[in-house]
Amino acid sequence: MDLMANGLPGHMHEFYRPVKDAPWLGGDHEYSWLNEAWPYSYNALVPLAWTTNNPRLKHHVLRVTDWVIEHQHADGWLGPEEDPSRRNFWGRYPLFLGFMQLVEAEPELGEAMILPAMHRFVRLMSSMLRDHHRGYVWRPGDLFDEQWGRSRAADMVLALQWLYEKYPMGNEKAIHYCMVQMYEMAYDWSYWFHEDHFLKGDLDLYPDDLTKSLFPYVHGVNAGQGLKWGGVMRRLVQDDGFLNATRNGVNWTFRYHGTPSGAIIGDEREAGLSPVRGTELCSVVESIFSLTYLYQAVGDREFADKSELAAYNALPVMLMPHWWAHQYIAQTNQPVSHRLDNPPFWNVGPWGQTFGTEPNYPCCTVNMQGYSKFVPAMFVRDGDDTLVHALLGPAHVSTTLKKRNKIRIRCDTNYPFSNDLNYEIKARFAFRFSFRVPSWAMLDASIVMVDRGKRHHLAPDHTTGLHTVVIPGGRTRVEVSFSTNLRIEARANDTVSVYHGALLYALPIAGDYSASRPANYPGTEAPPEANDWSILPRDHWNLAIDATTLKFYEYPNRYDEWLPHPIWHEERPPVSISALACQIDWELQDGYAPNPPLTGQRNCTGRAFPVELRPYGSAKLHMAELPTVDLRPGSPDLWRSGHKGFEDPPSGHVRVM
Repeated sequence: MDLMANGLPGHMHEFYRPVKDAPWLGGDHEYSWLNEAWPYSYNALVPLAWTTNNPRLKHHVLRVTDWVIEHQHADGWLGPEEDPSRRNFWGRYPLFLGFMQLVEAEPELGEAMILPAMHRFVRLMSSMLRDHHRGYVWRPGDLFDEQWGRSRAADMVLALQWLYEKYPMGNEKAIHYCMVQMYEMAYDWSYWFHEDHFLKGDLDLYPDDLTKSLFPYVHGVNAGQGLKWGGVMRRLVQDDGFLNATRNGVNWTFRYHGTPSGAIIGDEREAGLSPVRGTELCSVVESIFSLTYLYQAVGDREFADKSELAAYNALPVMLMPHWWAHQYIAQTNQPVSHRLDNPPFWNVGPWGQTFGTEPNYPCCTVNMQGYSKFVPAMFVRDGDDTLVHALLGPAHVSTTLKKRNKIRIRCDTNYPFSNDLNYEIKARFAFRFSFRVPSWAMLDASIVMVDRGKRHHLAPDHTTGLHTVVIPGGRTRVEVSFSTNLRIEARANDTVSVYHGALLYALPIAGDYSASRPANYPGTEAPPEANDWSILPRDHWNLAIDATTLKFYEYPNRYDEWLPHPIWHEERPPVSISALACQIDWELQDGYAPNPPLTGQRNCTGRAFPVELRPYGSAKLHMAELPTVDLRPGSPDLWRSGHKGFEDPPSGHVRVM
């Protein structure tokens, strides 16, 4: 979070024109008629500023909030659109989500300024929806132009539900009318998440007219946002049938269009399972938010597991460790990051998989909400007297439960790099404390210990994954240790992906980094930290591994207390997995790694040798869907290997079976 605040997310408002000179703030720079750039950045910046308690960012947020509300139109419209025919609700969705968070952080400011502005807009919104759904269903016949607000309706309905429940201010009828109208005219994700409609194959193989008609559902970012649709709308219409559709949607989306890192494959449009195709940063952060919401609203442990998978793998791999450059598109197998004159993507330019300030469309520069929305959702309340550590990681919380029971919990952990969590808890009275046990944890070997007393095996709820203990008043120490094994997941093209705990592991490719000034900011307008990067490999990437030789290692004494900063630097994570590998005949095609050779086409072209897999998020050049070969003596895959055993692991490792 501090890296975000000190990097591009926390500084783009100082120089990045779509935010700094946004029409919302009286400027004249915007990349789209949707006027979404500034609200996107605002939605991400509000929780970042308050979670890090950053005075510079807080001051900025309060200043621009005052400007936007001060310039609210007389009829209640929020935004720069003067012409009523140009008004579209979509850009207001992230604005309302940002307002919602700021009211939670600063209730007095909210009641004095933000909530009245929200209600003025809702009254106008209600009248616009009564007028043939103006601002919501518009430009009839032009699917691309009108689909954004209708396919992403759950974001606004979520914010309106919050307003209705917590701060209705006598405006319940207008709020409810808006929610109902948005639901009734939205693109219906329960329709899409149905066996008869969902496309499970490579979309490139379907007719263009079919995929075009389904674009609101197959657009990669829409797909990430649409995951939460059933959970949000179920609260409105009280239809439990949405639960099955939601579970289908999450399951099918990641089974048929998902990366091993927990992201949706969609280089603008969903694209099957090829590791060559890309996943969009906007889709990653939206998926994290949707899955986090679904765990809170529905309670299935799978949703939280998937949220963590994306947050600790898919997100960090797309950011430089210092957070001053990002990718627009990441490939699961990406041994090189440079200009692609013939990119393999559906609608991404030649610089899309490089790192930079704006390597392709600007939306992924401004929509940096990943960790700033993930961290505040780590702890949640369950009923009146239970506090839950829902999303695991190092964090602390101070809150008050019923009967003025003040609670403070601090979780010291190196999770997801270790699987031990140490809680220091202070409470005025007894309360119930729950923590989520990930589905990969081995229950027979995982333990919890309270105040260094007797160790108990974990017994989590089968649905939520929550293990609950009663914490007495006073100070209490709770120690949790999850046991796990290496996991090997079969992937497309007869490949495998390798996991341990919450982390995906990949073959890291050492690279030569070349920096240049941001392409859209010549001269000195962008700060010196903001550069564009190309990375060329200096190691062999075309390897196959023998999956039977995988061994997990950790450095138990490498870091006494704190993980190194930044942890996602390639050399910093304190864990690795060793394997035996060999080169195979597999060459770059048009500057990128094509699909791997299939089984039977992978004879080694040289000696077998040991390699070290590292956490995927730390490997900017990486191979995460790995071909496998049999490197046992006499195997037909082996070509004059001459290898007679495993070399010793690097110094300092401890092998963990």
